Amino acid sequence: MIRWDAPGPYVVGFTTRAGGVSTGAYESLNLGALTEDDPLNVAENRRRACVEIEADPETATMAWQHHSTDVRQAESRGIVTPGTVFDRCDGLWSDQPRQAMMLLTADCLPVALARDGTNGRTPALAILHVGWRGLIGGIAAAGARALGGGRLVGAIGPGIGPCCFEVGPEVAEPFRAAYGDDVVSGRNLDLWSAAERALRSVGCEEVERTDLCTSCNAELFFSHRRDQGVTGRQGVVAYIG
Repeated sequence: MIRWDAPGPYVVGFTTRAGGVSTGAYESLNLGALTEDDPLNVAENRRRACVEIEADPETATMAWQHHSTDVRQAESRGIVTPGTVFDRCDGLWSDQPRQAMMLLTADCLPVALARDGTNGRTPALAILHVGWRGLIGGIAAAGARALGGGRLVGAIGPGIGPCCFEVGPEVAEPFRAAYGDDVVSGRNLDLWSAAERALRSVGCEEVERTDLCTSCNAELFFSHRRDQGVTGRQGVVAYIG
């Protein structure tokens, strides 16, 4: 797990594909239930991810992600019981201690956004599932609004890199207009840099990046594009300590 040392009482981890019980195309820490993986394996993998950062899987929550800009307040649901119904959104936020949240990715960016919790500021934390649709649609701004302002800091986890993310002009042109010509090189989009610029534009003063490509690093990450859709999911797990 890749940790983010955020300023404040935050616990944030970006998972890899290592350390789980799944096999085959989903080896080994697949967190995604909407796959052909055994649901019991997925439940155990989610439990392990939570245990690794001392989160409670019985009170954690997730989302039914659909490449939107919706960010909703986290409510305790439990993430290890198959069939649990989650809110349909692509971002979760909380200002409640110990309310763990999990979102999943397999090339899109897992992003954590926090109010600077030092100097007596009230902590608040959001996690976002950021693909190109959500980013150009304004999910960074939605995350900042959910946290209610203040000095913000952020972290961008592993996702498909500019080395591998080829896009068409219908994607490239809006990104050039929004984030600068240099986020597109030839047919390849630098989603990492676009996400950083989006976060900074909504008041995020510090942005930490992992710059690890999910498509390039098959031993570490699942990748929807590389694996042609037959793959697992990694993600981000986070809470206020």
